Amino acid sequence: MSVAGVVDTQPVRVFTLDDHELVRAGIRALLSTRDDVVLVGEAANAADALTQIAELQPDVALLDIMLGGGNGIDVCRQIRARHPEVRCIMLTSIAEDEAMQSAVLAGAAGYMLKQVSAAELAKAVTLVAAGKSLLDPRVTEGALERVRADAKCRDDLARLSDQERRILELIGEGCTNRQIGEALFLAEKTVKNYVTSILSKLGMQRRTEVAAFAARLGERHGSSSS
Repeated sequence: MSVAGVVDTQPVRVFTLDDHELVRAGIRALLSTRDDVVLVGEAANAADALTQIAELQPDVALLDIMLGGGNGIDVCRQIRARHPEVRCIMLTSIAEDEAMQSAVLAGAAGYMLKQVSAAELAKAVTLVAAGKSLLDPRVTEGALERVRADAKCRDDLARLSDQERRILELIGEGCTNRQIGEALFLAEKTVKNYVTSILSKLGMQRRTEVAAFAARLGERHGSSSS
């Protein structure tokens, strides 16, 4: 709406999720000094945040990553799925590439450390609300590489039979053909034939490549289940 050629600009509506009252109070105090942003709601846990965001429909959600009984990245993913118009910024004390990449994959538009000033936070909120991204292109590319690598792993595994996957896992644990045969009740020559087949299906030349591949799969499985 405009009167005499003047555009009436509404402040950006912000919601914050953090399980520490002191942090929420700090954000509340920071944003209260601004005219271009307004805090419309806050929550200490994921369930309350999702309920309130559905009701309040903020423009931007500031989300902590580490929550008691929850995870801010999971909350971001759910917000983006249910309310794609709500933009998310991860506001955290965790400065790790893996956490940043996970935030990118969850649909976050920004990733900031809690040491930001009021001016920096307000600027970030207004930029994200306007549709811009605050993510480092290198972090975004890293996340995309991770997606591509995971997809390739899934495709490679799909080529293997159940028995070959069991043997692959044992190779990753450092087992010899004889040890694999004893574990699976197979002749050592049969195991050798399976290993040859695994090499062919994965497009690899040496057993060490298979062992390294199996180890990477184990690391991914371990990080996804933690």
